[in-house]
Amino acid sequence: MILQFFVLSQRGDNIVYRDYRGEAQKGSAETFFRKVKFWKEDAEGDAPPVFNIDGVNYFHVKVAGLLFVATTRVNVSPSLVLELLQRIARVIKDYLGVLNEDSFRKNFVLVYELLDEVIDFGYVQTTSTEDLKSYVFNEPIVIDAARMPPLGPASIFMQGTKRMPGTAITKSVVANEPGGRKRDEIFVDVIEKISVTFNSSGFILTSEIDGTIQMKSYLTGNPEIRLALNEDLSIGTSDYRGSGAVILDDCNFHESVHLDSFDVDRTLSLVPPEGEFPVMNYRMTQPFKPPFRINALIEETGPLKAEVTIKVRAEFNSSINANTVLVQMPLPSFTSRVTFELEPGAVGHTTDFKEANKRLEWGLKKVVGGSEHTLRAKLTFSQELHGNIMKEAGPVSMTFTVPMYNASRLQVKYLQIAKKSKAHNPYRWVRYVTQANSYVARL
Repeated sequence: MILQFFVLSQRGDNIVYRDYRGEAQKGSAETFFRKVKFWKEDAEGDAPPVFNIDGVNYFHVKVAGLLFVATTRVNVSPSLVLELLQRIARVIKDYLGVLNEDSFRKNFVLVYELLDEVIDFGYVQTTSTEDLKSYVFNEPIVIDAARMPPLGPASIFMQGTKRMPGTAITKSVVANEPGGRKRDEIFVDVIEKISVTFNSSGFILTSEIDGTIQMKSYLTGNPEIRLALNEDLSIGTSDYRGSGAVILDDCNFHESVHLDSFDVDRTLSLVPPEGEFPVMNYRMTQPFKPPFRINALIEETGPLKAEVTIKVRAEFNSSINANTVLVQMPLPSFTSRVTFELEPGAVGHTTDFKEANKRLEWGLKKVVGGSEHTLRAKLTFSQELHGNIMKEAGPVSMTFTVPMYNASRLQVKYLQIAKKSKAHNPYRWVRYVTQANSYVARL
């Protein structure tokens, strides 16, 4: 049972607020934001997704830089409320096309209408975009894609050799194109988040891939779709272990997916509901080739000095570029000054020493496949270290986005739409994105 729902901006502004039962004290949004904002002063790290203040349970998720928050006084399942918040964000995104503060403020009447249909007197009714179309009648005011910030190479969709910018997926599922027509197309995302831990010698200790196949449909008439994956795909304890086979530990499918022929030819058939939804979630712990190799070394060079060397090598094909790469490393607490040394000809690199939390940061705007980059940092300490310097520093962590690449080698082989003709052939777009979840190298 939900007492309140509200959406806050990064500044703490109340963009949307709905009190469903009138039982919580006023000013709970301000109480919540102050607690989240100053959490780091009271404890380590960011605020947890669930916490309690004066008998009120606060649940929150951060989506597209906005805080989606629900409150309750009763003991409800945290995972249920957090999933509800994610689904509300997804429904609003389906209707508005793009999720940001500007779109909320321009469509606040539509957003409140959606919230009243999703939750009634604190009880959840539905989070299905398709079901809500029968009850919600306001038209969205569409945000101009030209005014949106650039999404970068990771947002490019592919159809053979054709390319489509990622802003194409920011259309509303209920709004028509200019001229009253609706362009028939479907978008498929294969998104993988990688967790890898390297030891001090560069060998892999643990590795895991959490993947999802997302779909967003703008097809009229809800036609049936057949989506084919690798024929040599193996799941769980299957005996099939062919050369180059894709072996997943486990997976689950959306309720609309029919698995009648999945065991035979690895095809999924479904009638996609309106909006964005996960067709399939999967997990893989089998050995795979990591996109990056990290080697890090720290050694003392004098009584109050040390030198850090970090090498990053891109293991993917030279036709692929990684972007928004950031390497971070905690330094000894007595570090007072850091001077950086980049390789000759380095372009698009940034270096910084965060003195407040004693952290080294190295940013690389673009990394071409097969390339290797090295950073040297000379540290100066304010007093002598009394312990092992290796225990005081590290580990090295890395975040990145690699478009049109997936480490598991899971592929969408084809996407068939049942009702199509020569005169009417909807556009089908597929993109692959690999991101770092926890990418760590120990010293």
